[in-house]
Amino acid sequence: MSLWTADALRAATGGSLAGNAPVTGISIDTRTLAPGDLFVALRDARDGHDFVAEALAAGAAAAMVDRDIPGLPADAPLLRVADTLAGLQALGAAGRARCGGKVAAVTGSVGKTGTKEMLRLLLGSTGPTHAAIASYNNHWGVPLTLARMPATSAYAVIEIGMNNPGEILPLARLAAPHAAAVTMIGEAHIGHMGGLEAVADEKGSIAAGLVPGGTAVLPRDSAFFDRLSAIARAAGAARIIGFGRDPAAEIRLAEASILRDGRTRAMVVIRSRAVEVTMPAMGLHHAENACCALALVEALGQDAARAAPALLAYAPGAGRGAAREVAVPGGTALLIDESYNAAPPAMRAALQTLALRPGPRRVAVLGDMRELGEFSAALHAGLASEAGKADLVFCCGPEMARLYALLPAARRGAHAADSAALAPLVKEALRPGDVVLVKGALGSRMALVVRALTESST
Repeated sequence: MSLWTADALRAATGGSLAGNAPVTGISIDTRTLAPGDLFVALRDARDGHDFVAEALAAGAAAAMVDRDIPGLPADAPLLRVADTLAGLQALGAAGRARCGGKVAAVTGSVGKTGTKEMLRLLLGSTGPTHAAIASYNNHWGVPLTLARMPATSAYAVIEIGMNNPGEILPLARLAAPHAAAVTMIGEAHIGHMGGLEAVADEKGSIAAGLVPGGTAVLPRDSAFFDRLSAIARAAGAARIIGFGRDPAAEIRLAEASILRDGRTRAMVVIRSRAVEVTMPAMGLHHAENACCALALVEALGQDAARAAPALLAYAPGAGRGAAREVAVPGGTALLIDESYNAAPPAMRAALQTLALRPGPRRVAVLGDMRELGEFSAALHAGLASEAGKADLVFCCGPEMARLYALLPAARRGAHAADSAALAPLVKEALRPGDVVLVKGALGSRMALVVRALTESST
Protein backbone atom coordinates (compact mmCIF):
# COMPACT_ATOMS: atom_id res chain seq x y z
CA MET A 1 0.00 0.00 0.00
CA SER A 2 1.47 3.36 -1.02
CA LEU A 3 2.16 6.05 1.53
CA TRP A 4 2.69 8.81 -1.03
CA THR A 5 1.92 8.93 -4.73
CA ALA A 6 4.31 10.71 -7.05
CA ASP A 7 1.77 13.47 -7.61
CA ALA A 8 1.31 13.93 -3.86
CA LEU A 9 5.09 14.19 -3.38
CA ARG A 10 5.31 16.87 -6.04
CA ALA A 11 2.39 18.80 -4.59
CA ALA A 12 3.66 18.60 -1.01
CA THR A 13 7.24 19.65 -1.71
CA GLY A 14 6.93 21.77 -4.84
CA GLY A 15 9.67 19.59 -6.29
CA SER A 16 10.07 17.87 -9.62
CA LEU A 17 10.09 14.09 -9.95
CA ALA A 18 10.60 11.93 -13.00
CA GLY A 19 8.28 8.92 -13.13
CA ASN A 20 5.19 7.98 -11.19
CA ALA A 21 6.31 5.22 -8.85
CA PRO A 22 4.55 5.48 -5.46
CA VAL A 23 6.56 5.23 -2.24
CA THR A 24 5.68 3.01 0.69
CA GLY A 25 7.88 4.59 3.35
CA ILE A 26 10.33 7.38 4.16
CA SER A 27 14.00 6.77 4.99
CA ILE A 28 16.93 8.97 5.95
CA ASP A 29 19.39 6.10 6.51
CA THR A 30 20.44 3.50 3.94
CA ARG A 31 21.18 1.02 6.73
CA THR A 32 17.47 0.74 7.54
CA LEU A 33 16.04 1.57 4.13
CA ALA A 34 13.35 -0.77 2.78
CA PRO A 35 12.52 -1.29 -0.90
CA GLY A 36 9.89 1.23 -1.97
CA ASP A 37 11.06 3.96 0.42
CA LEU A 38 11.66 7.58 -0.47
CA PHE A 39 15.25 8.28 0.59
CA VAL A 40 15.68 11.86 1.89
CA ALA A 41 19.27 13.06 1.54
CA LEU A 42 19.70 15.14 4.70
CA ARG A 43 22.93 16.76 5.83
CA ASP A 44 24.13 15.94 9.34
CA ALA A 45 27.44 14.43 10.39
CA ARG A 46 27.56 13.17 6.79
CA ASP A 47 25.84 14.36 3.62
CA GLY A 48 23.01 12.04 2.64
CA HIS A 49 23.60 12.91 -1.02
CA ASP A 50 26.70 10.71 -0.86
CA PHE A 51 24.43 7.71 -0.30
CA VAL A 52 21.76 8.32 -2.93
CA ALA A 53 23.21 5.84 -5.43
CA GLU A 54 23.39 3.21 -2.66
CA ALA A 55 19.77 3.92 -1.68
CA LEU A 56 18.49 3.53 -5.23
CA ALA A 57 20.49 0.34 -5.69
CA ALA A 58 18.89 -1.01 -2.51
CA GLY A 59 15.41 -0.49 -3.95
CA ALA A 60 14.43 3.05 -2.98
CA ALA A 61 11.50 4.19 -5.13
CA ALA A 62 12.98 7.70 -5.29
CA ALA A 63 15.42 10.02 -3.55
CA MET A 64 14.81 13.60 -2.43
CA VAL A 65 17.85 15.71 -3.33
CA ASP A 66 18.84 19.35 -3.63
CA ARG A 67 21.95 18.90 -5.81
CA ASP A 68 23.10 16.79 -8.70
CA ILE A 69 24.40 13.29 -8.00
CA PRO A 70 27.33 12.36 -10.27
CA GLY A 71 27.14 9.01 -12.03
CA LEU A 72 23.38 8.51 -11.92
CA PRO A 73 21.44 7.86 -15.13
CA ALA A 74 19.45 10.76 -16.52
CA ASP A 75 16.15 9.05 -15.71
CA ALA A 76 17.00 8.28 -12.06
CA PRO A 77 13.93 8.82 -9.85
CA LEU A 78 15.06 11.99 -8.08
CA LEU A 79 12.64 14.29 -6.27
CA ARG A 80 14.46 17.58 -6.76
CA VAL A 81 13.81 20.32 -4.18
CA ALA A 82 15.53 23.55 -3.18
CA ASP A 83 16.57 22.14 0.23
CA THR A 84 16.06 18.60 1.51
CA LEU A 85 15.39 19.54 5.14
CA ALA A 86 12.79 22.08 4.05
CA GLY A 87 11.41 19.45 1.68
CA LEU A 88 11.04 16.95 4.51
CA GLN A 89 9.35 19.59 6.66
CA ALA A 90 6.93 20.37 3.82
CA LEU A 91 6.19 16.67 3.43
CA GLY A 92 5.57 16.42 7.18
CA ALA A 93 3.18 19.38 7.04
CA ALA A 94 1.30 17.73 4.17
CA GLY A 95 1.16 14.46 6.09
CA ARG A 96 -0.38 16.25 9.04
CA ALA A 97 -2.83 18.20 6.87
CA ARG A 98 -4.22 15.14 5.10
CA CYS A 99 -4.79 13.13 8.29
CA GLY A 100 -8.23 13.41 9.86
CA GLY A 101 -7.27 11.59 13.05
CA LYS A 102 -6.53 13.00 16.51
CA VAL A 103 -2.96 14.05 17.30
CA ALA A 104 -1.26 14.15 20.70
CA ALA A 105 2.11 15.82 21.31
CA VAL A 106 4.41 15.16 24.27
CA THR A 107 7.33 17.16 25.63
CA GLY A 108 9.05 17.45 29.00
CA SER A 109 12.46 17.35 30.63
CA VAL A 110 12.25 13.57 31.08
CA GLY A 111 9.66 10.89 30.36
CA LYS A 112 8.83 11.91 26.79
CA THR A 113 9.65 8.64 25.08
CA GLY A 114 8.16 6.45 27.80
CA THR A 115 4.93 8.45 27.78
CA LYS A 116 4.85 8.34 23.97
CA GLU A 117 5.18 4.55 23.98
CA MET A 118 2.50 4.16 26.64
CA LEU A 119 0.16 6.40 24.70
CA ARG A 120 0.82 4.40 21.54
CA LEU A 121 -0.45 1.30 23.36
CA LEU A 122 -3.41 3.03 25.00
CA LEU A 123 -4.67 4.66 21.81
CA GLY A 124 -3.78 1.61 19.77
CA SER A 125 -6.37 -0.33 21.76
CA THR A 126 -9.06 1.95 20.33
CA GLY A 127 -7.92 2.53 16.73
CA PRO A 128 -5.00 2.66 14.24
CA THR A 129 -2.25 4.68 15.94
CA HIS A 130 0.95 6.12 14.48
CA ALA A 131 4.07 7.06 16.45
CA ALA A 132 7.79 7.28 15.78
CA ILE A 133 9.79 4.08 16.21
CA ALA A 134 12.44 5.93 18.24
CA SER A 135 13.04 9.30 19.90
CA TYR A 136 12.52 11.25 16.70
CA ASN A 137 11.75 14.51 18.46
CA ASN A 138 13.93 17.18 16.83
CA HIS A 139 13.92 19.41 13.73
CA TRP A 140 14.09 16.43 11.38
CA GLY A 141 12.53 13.77 13.62
CA VAL A 142 9.13 15.45 13.98
CA PRO A 143 8.61 16.09 10.24
CA LEU A 144 9.88 12.57 9.50
CA THR A 145 7.30 11.13 11.89
CA LEU A 146 4.53 13.17 10.27
CA ALA A 147 5.68 12.29 6.75
CA ARG A 148 5.52 8.60 7.68
CA MET A 149 2.00 8.91 9.09
CA PRO A 150 -0.63 6.99 7.11
CA ALA A 151 -3.53 9.20 6.08
CA THR A 152 -5.90 6.66 7.65
CA SER A 153 -4.43 6.97 11.16
CA ALA A 154 -7.09 7.41 13.83
CA TYR A 155 -4.44 8.71 16.23
CA ALA A 156 -0.87 9.94 16.14
CA VAL A 157 1.57 10.54 18.99
CA ILE A 158 4.34 13.06 18.34
CA GLU A 159 7.30 13.46 20.68
CA ILE A 160 8.86 16.93 20.75
CA GLY A 161 12.20 17.72 22.34
CA MET A 162 14.67 20.59 22.52
CA ASN A 163 18.25 21.48 23.36
CA ASN A 164 18.07 25.25 22.98
CA PRO A 165 15.51 28.04 23.31
CA GLY A 166 12.96 28.41 20.54
CA GLU A 167 13.04 24.84 19.23
CA ILE A 168 9.68 23.52 20.48
CA LEU A 169 7.31 26.15 19.05
CA PRO A 170 7.87 25.49 15.32
CA LEU A 171 7.65 21.73 15.87
CA ALA A 172 4.45 22.09 17.90
CA ARG A 173 2.90 24.18 15.14
CA LEU A 174 3.94 21.58 12.58
CA ALA A 175 2.35 18.78 14.63
CA ALA A 176 -0.84 20.82 15.30
CA PRO A 177 -1.97 18.54 18.15
CA HIS A 178 -5.44 18.23 19.62
CA ALA A 179 -3.82 17.55 23.01
CA ALA A 180 -0.34 18.52 24.20
CA ALA A 181 1.39 17.34 27.36
CA VAL A 182 4.34 18.45 29.45
CA THR A 183 5.59 15.46 31.45
CA MET A 184 7.69 17.44 33.95
CA ILE A 185 10.05 20.37 34.33
CA GLY A 186 13.59 19.52 35.36
CA GLU A 187 17.24 20.40 34.80
CA ALA A 188 17.72 18.69 31.43
CA HIS A 189 19.60 21.05 29.03
CA ILE A 190 19.59 23.71 31.74
CA GLY A 191 23.09 24.73 30.68
CA HIS A 192 21.63 25.98 27.40
CA MET A 193 18.56 27.56 28.99
CA GLY A 194 19.91 29.49 31.97
CA GLY A 195 17.38 28.38 34.58
CA LEU A 196 14.31 26.29 35.30
CA GLU A 197 11.93 29.16 34.54
CA ALA A 198 13.31 29.29 31.01
CA VAL A 199 12.93 25.51 30.72
CA ALA A 200 9.29 25.80 31.80
CA ASP A 201 8.62 28.57 29.30
CA GLU A 202 10.16 26.56 26.47
CA LYS A 203 8.30 23.37 27.34
CA GLY A 204 5.07 25.29 27.83
CA SER A 205 5.31 26.69 24.31
CA ILE A 206 4.04 23.35 23.02
CA ALA A 207 0.54 24.65 23.79
CA ALA A 208 0.90 27.26 21.06
CA GLY A 209 0.64 24.47 18.50
CA LEU A 210 -2.77 23.27 19.71
CA VAL A 211 -5.62 23.29 17.23
CA PRO A 212 -8.61 25.43 18.24
CA GLY A 213 -10.42 23.73 21.11
CA GLY A 214 -7.27 21.79 22.08
CA THR A 215 -6.33 20.59 25.56
CA ALA A 216 -3.12 21.07 27.55
CA VAL A 217 -2.12 18.23 29.89
CA LEU A 218 0.15 19.52 32.65
CA PRO A 219 2.02 18.16 35.71
CA ARG A 220 -0.07 19.18 38.73
CA ASP A 221 2.76 18.37 41.16
CA SER A 222 5.21 20.74 39.46
CA ALA A 223 6.18 24.00 41.09
CA PHE A 224 5.65 25.43 37.60
CA PHE A 225 2.05 24.24 37.15
CA ASP A 226 0.59 27.73 37.45
CA ARG A 227 3.21 29.13 35.08
CA LEU A 228 2.54 26.39 32.53
CA SER A 229 -1.22 26.88 32.88
CA ALA A 230 -0.89 30.60 32.21
CA ILE A 231 1.22 29.91 29.11
CA ALA A 232 -1.34 27.37 27.87
CA ARG A 233 -4.28 29.71 28.40
CA ALA A 234 -2.47 32.57 26.68
CA ALA A 235 -1.77 30.24 23.75
CA GLY A 236 -5.47 29.50 23.42
CA ALA A 237 -5.86 26.12 25.14
CA ALA A 238 -9.58 25.51 25.64
CA ARG A 239 -9.05 23.12 28.53
CA ILE A 240 -6.33 22.15 31.01
CA ILE A 241 -6.08 18.70 32.59
CA GLY A 242 -3.73 18.27 35.54
CA PHE A 243 -2.14 14.93 36.35
CA GLY A 244 -0.03 13.73 39.28
CA ARG A 245 -0.28 13.02 43.00
CA ASP A 246 -1.77 16.40 43.90
CA PRO A 247 -5.36 16.00 45.21
CA ALA A 248 -6.45 18.68 42.72
CA ALA A 249 -5.29 16.64 39.72
CA GLU A 250 -8.08 15.45 37.45
CA ILE A 251 -6.04 12.30 36.71
CA ARG A 252 -4.49 11.44 40.07
CA LEU A 253 -1.75 8.97 40.90
CA ALA A 254 -3.07 7.70 44.24
CA GLU A 255 -0.51 4.96 44.81
CA ALA A 256 2.56 3.45 43.14
CA SER A 257 4.81 0.58 44.14
CA ILE A 258 7.33 -1.87 42.73
CA LEU A 259 6.25 -5.49 43.07
CA ARG A 260 8.65 -8.25 44.07
CA ASP A 261 8.80 -9.52 40.49
CA GLY A 262 10.01 -6.12 39.28
CA ARG A 263 6.74 -4.91 37.79
CA THR A 264 5.35 -1.48 38.66
CA ARG A 265 1.83 -1.18 40.02
CA ALA A 266 -0.11 2.07 40.10
CA MET A 267 -3.55 3.08 41.28
CA VAL A 268 -4.81 5.97 39.17
CA VAL A 269 -7.99 7.86 39.99
CA ILE A 270 -9.62 8.97 36.75
CA ARG A 271 -12.35 11.47 37.61
CA SER A 272 -13.30 9.67 40.86
CA ARG A 273 -12.90 6.19 39.36
CA ALA A 274 -9.97 4.13 40.69
CA VAL A 275 -8.15 2.12 38.03
CA GLU A 276 -5.30 -0.31 38.73
CA VAL A 277 -2.44 -0.26 36.23
CA THR A 278 0.33 -2.85 36.19
CA MET A 279 3.34 -2.62 33.87
CA PRO A 280 6.22 -5.06 33.30
CA ALA A 281 8.68 -2.24 33.93
CA MET A 282 10.56 -1.34 37.10
CA GLY A 283 10.40 2.23 38.42
CA LEU A 284 7.98 4.62 40.05
CA HIS A 285 8.62 7.09 37.23
CA HIS A 286 6.82 4.65 34.94
CA ALA A 287 3.71 5.15 37.07
CA GLU A 288 4.03 8.92 36.67
CA ASN A 289 4.41 8.58 32.91
CA ALA A 290 1.36 6.31 32.83
CA CYS A 291 -0.66 8.95 34.65
CA CYS A 292 0.32 11.51 32.00
CA ALA A 293 -0.50 9.11 29.16
CA LEU A 294 -3.92 8.31 30.64
CA ALA A 295 -4.61 12.04 30.95
CA LEU A 296 -3.85 12.41 27.24
CA VAL A 297 -6.28 9.61 26.42
CA GLU A 298 -8.97 11.54 28.30
CA ALA A 299 -7.96 14.75 26.55
CA LEU A 300 -8.54 13.07 23.18
CA GLY A 301 -12.05 12.07 24.19
CA GLN A 302 -11.46 8.37 24.90
CA ASP A 303 -12.17 6.33 28.03
CA ALA A 304 -8.82 6.11 29.81
CA ALA A 305 -10.08 3.54 32.32
CA ARG A 306 -11.13 1.22 29.52
CA ALA A 307 -7.82 1.64 27.69
CA ALA A 308 -5.62 1.20 30.82
CA PRO A 309 -5.16 -2.61 30.54
CA ALA A 310 -3.18 -2.01 27.34
CA LEU A 311 -0.27 -0.92 29.56
CA LEU A 312 0.28 -4.56 30.48
CA ALA A 313 2.19 -4.72 27.19
CA TYR A 314 4.46 -1.77 27.98
CA ALA A 315 8.18 -2.44 28.20
CA PRO A 316 10.95 0.18 28.30
CA GLY A 317 13.18 0.33 25.24
CA ALA A 318 16.86 -0.45 24.97
CA GLY A 319 18.90 1.72 27.31
CA ARG A 320 15.76 3.06 29.01
CA GLY A 321 15.35 0.74 31.98
CA ALA A 322 15.13 -2.69 30.39
CA ALA A 323 16.27 -5.38 32.84
CA ARG A 324 18.02 -8.67 32.06
CA GLU A 325 20.11 -11.32 33.77
CA VAL A 326 23.85 -11.26 33.06
CA ALA A 327 26.44 -13.89 33.86
CA VAL A 328 28.91 -13.27 36.68
CA PRO A 329 31.35 -15.73 38.25
CA GLY A 330 29.30 -18.24 40.21
CA GLY A 331 25.86 -17.15 38.99
CA THR A 332 23.98 -14.19 37.58
CA ALA A 333 23.28 -10.53 38.36
CA LEU A 334 20.34 -8.36 37.30
CA LEU A 335 21.33 -5.54 34.94
CA ILE A 336 19.09 -2.45 34.68
CA ASP A 337 20.16 -0.77 31.45
CA GLU A 338 19.56 3.00 31.63
CA SER A 339 22.52 3.80 29.39
CA TYR A 340 20.64 5.79 26.73
CA ASN A 341 20.66 9.13 28.51
CA ALA A 342 20.63 10.91 31.86
CA ALA A 343 19.18 14.21 32.99
CA PRO A 344 19.26 14.98 36.73
CA PRO A 345 15.56 14.12 37.36
CA ALA A 346 15.93 10.83 35.49
CA MET A 347 19.15 10.03 37.34
CA ARG A 348 17.46 10.59 40.69
CA ALA A 349 14.48 8.46 39.65
CA ALA A 350 16.75 5.62 38.54
CA LEU A 351 18.70 5.68 41.81
CA GLN A 352 15.46 5.69 43.79
CA THR A 353 14.28 2.66 41.81
CA LEU A 354 17.55 0.86 42.49
CA ALA A 355 17.16 1.51 46.23
CA LEU A 356 13.74 -0.17 46.17
CA ARG A 357 14.95 -3.26 44.36
CA PRO A 358 15.61 -6.25 46.68
CA GLY A 359 18.99 -7.93 46.41
CA PRO A 360 22.11 -8.71 48.44
CA ARG A 361 23.92 -5.75 46.84
CA ARG A 362 22.70 -2.83 44.78
CA VAL A 363 25.38 -1.45 42.48
CA ALA A 364 25.21 1.92 40.70
CA VAL A 365 27.41 2.55 37.66
CA LEU A 366 27.17 6.24 36.73
CA GLY A 367 28.55 8.37 33.90
CA ASP A 368 28.60 12.13 33.50
CA MET A 369 25.41 14.05 32.76
CA ARG A 370 25.74 16.63 29.98
CA GLU A 371 24.46 20.07 28.91
CA LEU A 372 24.22 21.35 32.48
CA GLY A 373 26.59 24.32 32.08
CA GLU A 374 27.30 26.30 35.22
CA PHE A 375 24.90 24.08 37.19
CA SER A 376 26.83 20.88 36.46
CA ALA A 377 29.05 20.72 39.55
CA ALA A 378 26.17 21.25 41.98
CA LEU A 379 23.83 18.85 40.18
CA HIS A 380 26.38 16.03 40.12
CA ALA A 381 27.30 16.58 43.77
CA GLY A 382 23.60 16.77 44.61
CA LEU A 383 23.17 13.11 43.71
CA ALA A 384 25.24 12.02 46.72
CA SER A 385 22.24 11.32 48.94
CA GLU A 386 20.48 9.10 46.39
CA ALA A 387 23.65 7.41 45.15
CA GLY A 388 24.74 6.77 48.73
CA LYS A 389 21.79 4.41 49.18
CA ALA A 390 23.48 1.95 46.81
CA ASP A 391 25.84 -0.59 48.35
CA LEU A 392 28.56 0.09 45.79
CA VAL A 393 29.01 2.97 43.34
CA PHE A 394 31.22 3.12 40.24
CA CYS A 395 31.67 6.41 38.39
CA CYS A 396 33.37 7.68 35.27
CA GLY A 397 34.04 11.11 33.84
CA PRO A 398 35.26 14.38 35.39
CA GLU A 399 31.82 15.52 36.57
CA MET A 400 30.95 12.26 38.31
CA ALA A 401 34.29 12.53 40.13
CA ARG A 402 32.61 15.22 42.25
CA LEU A 403 29.92 12.77 43.31
CA TYR A 404 32.39 9.95 43.90
CA ALA A 405 34.45 12.09 46.26
CA LEU A 406 31.39 12.70 48.47
CA LEU A 407 30.53 9.03 48.95
CA PRO A 408 31.49 7.11 52.09
CA ALA A 409 34.62 5.03 51.51
CA ALA A 410 32.67 1.80 51.99
CA ARG A 411 30.37 2.72 49.08
CA ARG A 412 33.11 3.49 46.57
CA GLY A 413 33.70 0.89 43.89
CA ALA A 414 35.99 2.76 41.51
CA HIS A 415 36.26 5.92 39.43
CA ALA A 416 37.71 5.96 35.93
CA ALA A 417 38.30 8.58 33.28
CA ASP A 418 35.76 7.08 30.88
CA SER A 419 33.35 4.18 30.42
CA ALA A 420 35.84 2.05 28.50
CA ALA A 421 38.22 2.12 31.46
CA LEU A 422 35.42 1.60 33.97
CA ALA A 423 33.76 -1.40 32.29
CA PRO A 424 36.33 -4.09 33.26
CA LEU A 425 36.42 -2.81 36.85
CA VAL A 426 32.66 -3.19 37.16
CA LYS A 427 32.64 -6.60 35.53
CA GLU A 428 35.32 -7.90 37.86
CA ALA A 429 33.54 -6.64 40.97
CA LEU A 430 30.08 -8.13 40.38
CA ARG A 431 28.78 -11.05 42.43
CA PRO A 432 25.80 -13.39 42.09
CA GLY A 433 22.54 -11.72 43.08
CA ASP A 434 23.76 -8.14 42.51
CA VAL A 435 21.32 -5.62 41.04
CA VAL A 436 23.29 -3.31 38.74
CA LEU A 437 22.11 0.07 37.42
CA VAL A 438 24.07 1.55 34.49
CA LYS A 439 23.18 5.16 33.64
CA GLY A 440 24.76 8.22 32.07
CA ALA A 441 24.42 10.72 29.27
CA LEU A 442 24.60 9.35 25.75
CA GLY A 443 27.93 11.13 25.33
CA SER A 444 29.29 9.24 28.34
CA ARG A 445 29.00 6.04 26.30
CA MET A 446 27.73 3.92 29.17
CA ALA A 447 26.55 1.41 26.59
CA LEU A 448 30.17 0.20 26.61
CA VAL A 449 29.67 -0.93 30.21
CA VAL A 450 26.42 -2.66 29.28
CA ARG A 451 28.16 -4.41 26.39
CA ALA A 452 30.96 -5.60 28.65
CA LEU A 453 28.46 -7.05 31.13
CA THR A 454 26.31 -8.73 28.49
CA GLU A 455 28.88 -10.07 26.03
CA SER A 456 29.29 -13.30 27.98
CA SER A 457 25.52 -13.58 28.53
CA THR A 458 24.37 -13.70 24.90
